[in-house]
Amino acid sequence: MAETKCADCTFRARYDRNPRSLLGRLWKWHTGWCPGFASYLDSLPDEERKAIIDRYSLKRR
Repeated sequence: MAETKCADCTFRARYDRNPRSLLGRLWKWHTGWCPGFASYLDSLPDEERKAIIDRYSLKRR
């Protein structure tokens, strides 16, 4: 399986700049079902995973 580019995602950067933008909201919605993002989160160390989940108010997987 190819390595995900989630850490450098341009939609994620848009969300960071303006969470209410269309692309920012699209990224947030996308994180709820994307298998690539799920595997990205699973590949992170526990502390970093928890930080991302808290920062973006994601549902726990």
